[in-house]
Amino acid sequence: MIDAYWLPVIFAGLMALSILVYAMLDGYDLGVGILMPLHKDEEPTRDIMIASIGPFWDANETWLVLAVGLLLIAFPSAYNQLFYYLYIPTIVMLIGLVLRGVAFDFRAKAAVSYKLIWDYCFRAGSLLTSLAQGYMLGMYVMGFNTDPSSIMFCLLSALGVTAAYCYIGAAWLIIKTEDQLQHRAVRWAILCGRVTFIGVVAVCIVNLWVNPEVYSRWFTFPLVMFVLLLPALCMTAFFANDFLLKKLPLTNDRLNWLPFVITAVIFMGCFCGLAFSFYPEIFPGKLTIWQAASAPESLRFILVGALIVIPVILAYTFFAYKVFHGKATALRYH
Repeated sequence: MIDAYWLPVIFAGLMALSILVYAMLDGYDLGVGILMPLHKDEEPTRDIMIASIGPFWDANETWLVLAVGLLLIAFPSAYNQLFYYLYIPTIVMLIGLVLRGVAFDFRAKAAVSYKLIWDYCFRAGSLLTSLAQGYMLGMYVMGFNTDPSSIMFCLLSALGVTAAYCYIGAAWLIIKTEDQLQHRAVRWAILCGRVTFIGVVAVCIVNLWVNPEVYSRWFTFPLVMFVLLLPALCMTAFFANDFLLKKLPLTNDRLNWLPFVITAVIFMGCFCGLAFSFYPEIFPGKLTIWQAASAPESLRFILVGALIVIPVILAYTFFAYKVFHGKATALRYH
């Protein structure tokens, strides 16, 4: 039987896994939605971009549902307090997700003259969702303060997360597209990568500045000798990806997958840095994972279900990506 001390740690790990996978998978399809050109003459380009995410985008959102579900059942007191402060950005995010879902289906059914309007809606939904999630991240880092300087940081975080999603979305398009659209994706990735780098540096500096506990955790000797390898890895990945993108596309489309992998490494590095900054607090300054956890008996019961559901989600995600690998083809709805 698992010791009661480790149950909150296990659920925190499962929730972290869900959030990280969601950020990478739904992050790229949100990025593709934001990058869609909306000139009326570019409908074929938009169709290919939609086709590149069509088999995956709604399954990617499963990880968001899983993360919220784990938070609700494993850490109910944290769920109540977090969403008390995140109520408005959560509503905005849900509006964005609904708008995306409706637009994705209606663009296939609507009269041709209305198709562009639904593409506008898909882009707007993607943008709203990304901005809301970035704003929530900013609120978490700032300890849910609502003074003007905190709000300004939350807005900066919203833009940074949106740029990051566009970065990984462009990297996805480099894999899935060819010719002119692939060249455009390379240019988008270079630009978004540089904006994301600025955003990550800004968030790191502000996080250390406003949270003395986080600063002491990162710069305590001799731990500093090891933990600073993490930002060093992220910075190296940013510069390596920028160098690689300037060389793409290569003959026979070699290494078209590598920018996406490097961007995923950057996402993992940033997420690990954030987790290191706040663990074991699930509500910064107020609740640790042990204070917020459900009763051990409940966690043991829920863990059985989680250990069945998560491998199933991983399996069908792997299967879907295996079946629909390769370049995106012309969009057909029947």
